[in-house]
Amino acid sequence: MAMAIDGDECTICGDCESVCPSGSIVHQNGVYVIDAEKCNECTDAGDDPRCLGVCPVDFCIQPLAA
Repeated sequence: MAMAIDGDECTICGDCESVCPSGSIVHQNGVYVIDAEKCNECTDAGDDPRCLGVCPVDFCIQPLAA
C-alpha cells in the first residue's frame, strides 16, 4: 500500500517531503505528490508513515485507494 496527498487539501508547506525516507514525495506542477511505486509507508523504518506525523492538515495524506 502507499500513501497519497489530496492536492485540494495540501498547503504546499513541504514538511512531508523532508521526512520521507524513500524520497517518494516530490513537488510537481505546484503541488506535492507521492510516487506510489516508491512509497512503502515507512515500513522499512519500522514507523508509521512519517508524512502523517508532520502534516499540519488533517486528512491531507491518506492511504492510496485501491
